[in-house]
Amino acid sequence: MGFSFRKLWAFSGPGFLMSIAYLDPGNIESDLQSGAKAGFKLLWVLLGATIIGLLLQRLSARLGVVTGMHLAEVCHRQYPTLAIIGSDMQEVIGCAIAFHLLSSGRIPLWGGVLITIVDTFVFLFLDKYAFFGLLITIMAVTFGYEYVMVRPDQGELLKGMFVPYCEGCGPVQLQQAVGIVGAVIMPHNIYLHSALVKSRDVDRSNKKDVKEANKYFFIESSIALLVSFLINVFVVAVFAEAFSGQTNAEVFAVCNASGSPNSHLFPMDNQTLQVDIYKGGVVLGCFFGSAALYIWAVGILAAGQSSTMTGTYSGQFGFLNLRWSRFARVLLTRSLALTPTLLVAIFQDIQRLTGMNDFLNVLQSLQLPFALIPILTFTSMPSLMSDFANGLSFKVGGGLLVVGVCCINMYFVVVYVTALNSVWLYILASVLSVAYLMFVGYLAWLCLIGLGVSGLDRCSRKRNDTTVLIEQQQEFDS
Repeated sequence: MGFSFRKLWAFSGPGFLMSIAYLDPGNIESDLQSGAKAGFKLLWVLLGATIIGLLLQRLSARLGVVTGMHLAEVCHRQYPTLAIIGSDMQEVIGCAIAFHLLSSGRIPLWGGVLITIVDTFVFLFLDKYAFFGLLITIMAVTFGYEYVMVRPDQGELLKGMFVPYCEGCGPVQLQQAVGIVGAVIMPHNIYLHSALVKSRDVDRSNKKDVKEANKYFFIESSIALLVSFLINVFVVAVFAEAFSGQTNAEVFAVCNASGSPNSHLFPMDNQTLQVDIYKGGVVLGCFFGSAALYIWAVGILAAGQSSTMTGTYSGQFGFLNLRWSRFARVLLTRSLALTPTLLVAIFQDIQRLTGMNDFLNVLQSLQLPFALIPILTFTSMPSLMSDFANGLSFKVGGGLLVVGVCCINMYFVVVYVTALNSVWLYILASVLSVAYLMFVGYLAWLCLIGLGVSGLDRCSRKRNDTTVLIEQQQEFDS
């Protein structure tokens, strides 16, 4: 079975749509903070997290190709009482901040949220992969422009990318490394990819066709994540070269001299510069001119808009199994995500709004086991995956990988909670943590032990009506 560019093109689309989640405003903020706090030293963590993400996306795509069902459908059939919560508040916040920057503060945050709500519905019903390609291109051009303008040290960049080290790093850099993993590997993307691959017709009764589809989807995903990785590197490198080690006082002096109306964001002290996607744009404008600020804002807008739309797609492939029209499903899932974002934007200022990203990353981290444990388990079941089930080495390696990623994310949650300095929050977090860990343990037992002989038999029986389910779903979607 040789390689064909024509076939690769035929299978292209789902992987690039999936890769947009690796470029959402939460990732961009993690990138710029990594560069500002640790320079180039954590690029190897970003590379490793992206590779791990690729392996997990491979499992997700294989599940969709082989079974004809996405992960939420399989979970619903195995565990009808379980549910999962998704949120794309970070993406909407990113769009609102971008509109705020582009309008020089004339568009309030709540106004940016309203614009995002409207244009998300409009763009979503275009339903064209080409539009997502355009948004990725905009991100590549805008963040690439910042990269060329700053001209980072290529030697330090390559060293940071391929040499696992962090000389002189402390707790701040360690927390940032954990944050990178948490920002890159997200639960909703595992669910989304397994659904997107169903958009391509594959004869699942033909082993050769299934194998070919798996191959081309993996190639496409690899290319897509390479592009997203390079864009993330652009952001890290810009802030590593230009702002690593800068103090608030130094940045204030430059912003004040440039006549920036936002110099008040940086107090007159010698504390290390703390940046987010809003302050990042302001700092770029102070050091490299207003063009750099507006180009940054356009890139953030593209990132937020594209990620909001993929979040909208993710919301349609959930556990509710609603037999509603597409518009009704989109209206429900977006209302659940966008309404709280709008309320927060109305009653909070720009500082508190951008600071919510850490809290939202914690929520994403808590949801991660409910995606990683099922995807590894289901793709390891011969009764479900037939000849395409994971081998022993991948089961063991994948299991260790899932445990490692979940532990890293739980550490991120612990660091966030302990930084709040509240006894009552400690007590509440402890109680919730016990309940949460018991539930995760139950899920792990149910997946890895409960799906023994009886589970496999049950899955085998349910697989017989898979074709009927697919046909019913396709008829409904059309």
